[in-house]
Amino acid sequence: MLIPRRARPTPLAAAAVSVLLAVAACLAVLNATPAGAAPTAGCGRAPTLTSGTRTISSGGQNRSYILRIPAGYDRAKPYKLIFAFHWLNGSAANVASAGYYGLQGLSGESAILVAPQGIDNGWANTGNRDLTLVDNLTSLIQGDLCVDTTQVFALGWSYGGSMSYAVACARPAVFRAVAVISGANLSGCTPGTQPVAYLGIHGTHDSVLDISLGRSIRDTFVRNNGCTAQSPPEPARGSLTHVVTAYAGCRSGYPVVWAAFDGDHTPEPVDGSTSTSGARTWVGGEIWKFFSQLPGTTPSSPTTPSPTTPAPTTTPPAEPGGCTATYRVTGQWQGGFQAEVTVTAGAAAVSGWRVGWTFADGQTVSQLWGGRHTAAGNTQTVVNESWNGTLGARASTTFGFLGTANGANGAPTPTCTPA
Repeated sequence: MLIPRRARPTPLAAAAVSVLLAVAACLAVLNATPAGAAPTAGCGRAPTLTSGTRTISSGGQNRSYILRIPAGYDRAKPYKLIFAFHWLNGSAANVASAGYYGLQGLSGESAILVAPQGIDNGWANTGNRDLTLVDNLTSLIQGDLCVDTTQVFALGWSYGGSMSYAVACARPAVFRAVAVISGANLSGCTPGTQPVAYLGIHGTHDSVLDISLGRSIRDTFVRNNGCTAQSPPEPARGSLTHVVTAYAGCRSGYPVVWAAFDGDHTPEPVDGSTSTSGARTWVGGEIWKFFSQLPGTTPSSPTTPSPTTPAPTTTPPAEPGGCTATYRVTGQWQGGFQAEVTVTAGAAAVSGWRVGWTFADGQTVSQLWGGRHTAAGNTQTVVNESWNGTLGARASTTFGFLGTANGANGAPTPTCTPA
């Protein structure tokens, strides 16, 4: 229908048009989302993040990272998010200049890539500072860019592989899969009890981190993923080949793959040669194939981050058979934060617990691990998971979460009752 030129929409009609346009924009995002994808708050928004070297305040320190957003970024399309960790005495710049272990080219502009910078060019993860950085970057990127939360990955070589292993142990509800190249348990593994799809790559005569160390951390996820234990074949010394073995019996969606190569401590082995070349190595292709085969799915058994010694906001007296809860903010950035709550049993054991608090500054919980969360307005309630509800007298457990905050972020005083 044509509207006469002198006709003007009423304020009510204008408001209705605005609502319809907003709904249409939301539907455009939803219709563009692949089946199974879980898009983030950044979907549909004009991004403020740009590619390049950036900084973030994490754990009271300014940390740097290099971000690469795909060319032709489409804010209505959920992308993979891949963390690539550098090696000891390496840097984020080394990782970025090498194409994020080759995945920049292999991903075909389907992934957002981030290379964090380790303190002292390593990943000691002292006091969980590097896990906190990963949490903070995940929240920042997902809040500003369109990410499929069921397609978040990590990889790295040597110390970077060790950090990828630590991420798998501590954040199984966040990371879909990791690839560990010549890694070991150097950055911690707490609690390391939940399934994550795992690819391990290691040289049979690694002179820096013996292959036995790689086998040991691989076997953590052989157990967690319910795979059938075995001793995968490995190439003979001097064969200059590699052997890839997929474990049998693993839980659906949680494969374990082991790739052993005849070589030393290198991220770029080349079959048939003792020299290395990034352009000829098979490693990047194996990693991308492993990540790409995994359907979008949300792990069903989240776990807690490794505990630290918090400075509690309050320490209520524990009553026999009761429990207490202490709350602290472990990281904060513009528009968001991370917090941890420690639950401690009283003079007697408890078989379950319930923690509650009220946000006074309009904060919200966006992602929580180590408990089951419900909210009613500003009132938050968290009850234990099946595996962390039973606490002996004076024993403790923790749960953590990522949240949003606009302006003030006062720490509430939580209450705890046996459940």
